[in-house]
Amino acid sequence: MSLPPDLVADLFRHRYARLVASLCSAIGPNRLDLVEDVVQEALVRALRVWPAEGVPENPEAWVFRVARNLALDSLRRQKVKTRIDAELQRDTNEAILPPAAGDDDRIADDTLRMLFLCSHPAVPADARVSLILKTVCGFGVPAIARALLQKEATIAQRLVRAKAKLQGGDVQFEMPGPIELQARLDLVLQVIYLVFTEGHRAHAGASLVRSDLVDEALRLLALVLERPGPGAPQAHALMALMLFLGARMPARVDASGDLVPLAQQDRSHWNRTWLAYGFEHFRHSIGGERLTAYHCEAAIASVHAAATTYADTDWPRILREYDRLLQIGPSPVVRLNRAVAVGKVHGAAAGLQALAGLAGDKALDDYFLLGAVTAQLHWELGACAAAAAELRAALQQPCSEPERRLLERRLAACERGEPAPPW
Repeated sequence: MSLPPDLVADLFRHRYARLVASLCSAIGPNRLDLVEDVVQEALVRALRVWPAEGVPENPEAWVFRVARNLALDSLRRQKVKTRIDAELQRDTNEAILPPAAGDDDRIADDTLRMLFLCSHPAVPADARVSLILKTVCGFGVPAIARALLQKEATIAQRLVRAKAKLQGGDVQFEMPGPIELQARLDLVLQVIYLVFTEGHRAHAGASLVRSDLVDEALRLLALVLERPGPGAPQAHALMALMLFLGARMPARVDASGDLVPLAQQDRSHWNRTWLAYGFEHFRHSIGGERLTAYHCEAAIASVHAAATTYADTDWPRILREYDRLLQIGPSPVVRLNRAVAVGKVHGAAAGLQALAGLAGDKALDDYFLLGAVTAQLHWELGACAAAAAELRAALQQPCSEPERRLLERRLAACERGEPAPPW
């Protein structure tokens, strides 16, 4: 008997992080390595046992019990205090979904604690994002490297250092106080947005959209918003941004799985419920004293959401928001996106000028959109040879299969001398 693919994906993507959080809550963050090891071993055992014996009624509870027992065996061998043993035994039927309604709150609390644990000052600053993506979101090292535009070896080293710091320090598995909470919130929101971005536009693979990651990002941010505080406005801004972008997902791919650019999307297929909630969260975001990048990006997304057609898009306002965003959080990607808006408002030549210097930026070495945008601007100016060269270079960069097929279609049209379609 083979296991349903959806069940396997659910266990390894969604349940993994919740299992790690629940078990870490019981035995402490200084044993994070052990927790991850036993959860992974329990999942592997499930893949071996279930095809022969059948899938249990509560798969997650089965995996948790196996992981808990493996942890107990390891801790006993290490002669750990009996207090931990008692806590683990007590948590046998309490720390896992879904036996009782009250458990939802506990799992949510454990997940939230895990988010803020990974952003603890004891964890090296350059490793915190990677640690959250690994333990809370269930990302593997290759996926983390793609999301952060880093080498896999670099990510692996950061994770080792981060876990060593947690193991050697006196770090508690608890929510930080109000002052420290705000300091860590920025990082937590950054990671949630990275999860969403990977789901909204996968960096590799056969599918452009991974709705499971989009849903996970929304779930994590909803947990953060359940605890109102001084950082709520920026969290609301991020929620608005993700809802505005997520609302477009039903129109972003066609029946064949091919990417549909924004200019060609059927906006009647956009999720109107998500758009309505997006505007509601956007209104809540206005109440803060601090203007963040999420506010600017949400404002840009709101302009697209409010436009009835692509031709109705208020590009001058979008450019103004990108100018503000560039002041708040300058980055190569922001400069690249701003160049698109410059091209829309002031023409393709001005857009190319706005791209000046980005070609040598190492952060964009493997970023296919730099070549794609540059090609689009050359193409609009009638420089088909230069556009085709940029498209060929973009096709050498990592991207999802739907994005690759779009680049190939555009390259063929460009080589035929056709006019540049809207980007």
